[in-house]
Amino acid sequence: MSLILPVKGVSPVFGNNCYLAPNATIIGDVVMGDNCSVWFNAVVRGDVHFIRIGNKVNVQDGAIIHCTYQKAPTVIGNNVSIGHAAIVHGCTVMDNVLIGMRAVLMDHVVVEPGSIIAAGAVVLEGTHIESGCIYAGVPAKKVKTADAEQTQRLIDGIANNYLMYSDWLK
Repeated sequence: MSLILPVKGVSPVFGNNCYLAPNATIIGDVVMGDNCSVWFNAVVRGDVHFIRIGNKVNVQDGAIIHCTYQKAPTVIGNNVSIGHAAIVHGCTVMDNVLIGMRAVLMDHVVVEPGSIIAAGAVVLEGTHIESGCIYAGVPAKKVKTADAEQTQRLIDGIANNYLMYSDWLK
């Protein structure tokens, strides 16, 4: 069973049709929308600030979502995929975004809609990711504009697949 814990009297709140893997950890001031999934060994830790997660968000295996005490909450929009072992920390991720495997997003990063953060990218504190663009590297830089096929296949396709996968395990 998932580890779901209150912090200072505040417990996580989940929308409808969410899947939480048996060893996922969700604690504190976390509010999650409908049709979300938190996968094996993923941690969503709202202990030092709040975390808000929209609808149809998947937090894949080993990913970490956290914040910075009294300085940087984490806000994630709708239709977002957070890849395996990614770290999303004290930032804002708008709708329709793919965060690749082992990517790192630091405090006060803003990711505009329709963007892709490549696997292994490190997005430095305060970076503003342009809408509809692909960012890669260490530190992450804009490498190109995402075309409609990439948006459909990667952003929508992965989010839809994870919704399907979660149904297999419910």
